[in-house]
Amino acid sequence: MPFALLLTVADLSEEDLRRGLAHLQAAELLYETRLFPDLEYTFKHSLTHEVTYGGVLQERRRDLHARLVDAIEALHHDRLSEQIERLAHHAVRGEVWDKAVPYLRQAGLKAAARSALLEARSWFEQALEILSTLPESSSTLEQGFEIRLELRPLLGQLGEYPRVMQRLREAEAIAERLNDDVRSGRVCAVMTNAHSQLGELDDALTIGTRALKIARRRGDIGLRLLTATYLAQANYFRGEYERVVELMTDNLSVLPAASNYESFGAAMPLSIYDRYLLVRALAQLGRFEEAVPYKTEALRLAEPTRHAYPVGMAYLAASWLHLLKAEWTQARALVAQALGAYRTGNVVLNLPHAVACSAWALAQVGDAGEALALLREGEDLLEREASRGIVGIHGEACYALGRAALRLDQLDEAHRLGDRALAHSPAQRGFAAHAHHLLGDIATHPDQFDAVRGETHYRKALALAEPGAMWPLIAHCHLGLGKLYRRTGPGEAAHEHMSIATATYRAIGMTY
Repeated sequence: MPFALLLTVADLSEEDLRRGLAHLQAAELLYETRLFPDLEYTFKHSLTHEVTYGGVLQERRRDLHARLVDAIEALHHDRLSEQIERLAHHAVRGEVWDKAVPYLRQAGLKAAARSALLEARSWFEQALEILSTLPESSSTLEQGFEIRLELRPLLGQLGEYPRVMQRLREAEAIAERLNDDVRSGRVCAVMTNAHSQLGELDDALTIGTRALKIARRRGDIGLRLLTATYLAQANYFRGEYERVVELMTDNLSVLPAASNYESFGAAMPLSIYDRYLLVRALAQLGRFEEAVPYKTEALRLAEPTRHAYPVGMAYLAASWLHLLKAEWTQARALVAQALGAYRTGNVVLNLPHAVACSAWALAQVGDAGEALALLREGEDLLEREASRGIVGIHGEACYALGRAALRLDQLDEAHRLGDRALAHSPAQRGFAAHAHHLLGDIATHPDQFDAVRGETHYRKALALAEPGAMWPLIAHCHLGLGKLYRRTGPGEAAHEHMSIATATYRAIGMTY
């Protein structure tokens, strides 16, 4: 503790305090450290600290902590943000509840800003626990609402979506109690995201539409932007890629340039999130050249944030673009960046997808050993994700792992992953189409050729892909059918499908 603070709360003269500290140093109980312009003292051993602290009467301890809050505020009034964690700690211990909750909340926001997810969650949960013990008022209700919404993106990044939904239900009840239309709209917007991640896509669209109506009625541009983003995410999961492009290009057209780093309640700036969704959707549609500027801009905007989640998302979208275009080397380098960001920031959400994409890219470039290791890790991560009820892009991650397994000639594993992708994608047309294509390629593998099963899967994939204009996948399916008929006959059918595949690849700028 700094000497200036000790002097404030010690009830001793400066001379007596220095003499006492020197005595404790001589007894090797304290360290003295010079932190310009002050001296700071700490116990040499945690046990000594615990014994000393425990020897002070509870009432006296509470009083000292409360006085330390006042002292810190007085000494550091011009740079309180540097002392937020210390202020929160002493306010809680001193039971200064009117200051404890705001300081805990600020400490949570500060930790969240540097991607310290577990620390941030702890600060916010402490604040909510204290609020639950205080008499209810409009102030405590409003604080409880805001903290729950600030906690939501952290829990999401940690993959705790059932917990997210619990906190949002609580926030929804508070908004109703406050009769607050704006807060109701904000809850509906972020619930759209939670429902999507849990695979409840009809609920996501219903509640997102409700939020959009509130935003339009009140002229709330921030709520409108946030809701449209989460509706686009739900549409991506549904395989409605044209709708994603429509929503996100509209969002970016009205997003103020000065708001490039505004999150509007999301887990990252919408300027990055919207481009992430655009790149992924345009890649599914085979509009690769159109996606490139959005990819470049997403990476440019994400890097200065130095935050694991947006950086990882931007690189993951970029790698997905190159994976769908079969540009394996570029995809490998980009997904390695995404994976590094997620691991550094302890981000759980989307980590399985990054691992899966990395395994696929590595398998394609011939790095079998590393690809196999990531294949195993990816399966373990997906098991954990499934145990928490998260559906999200589970099917797409299974597909990417299945592609890696097929490339590594792990046919049984590839088949199992393809079946799993289908099982997790009953309402996700795009993911199901990819899964059927994968199962078609497995069925026509030379080691276990099954023409009937292969044709069935390719045609099911086409039936799902064609209404959504998924041109890369459509080309792959025709290629698969062309190869199948070339082997089994008739020759005219083989030529027809090969011609369609070749023309489609050329039209979208692919060589495959």
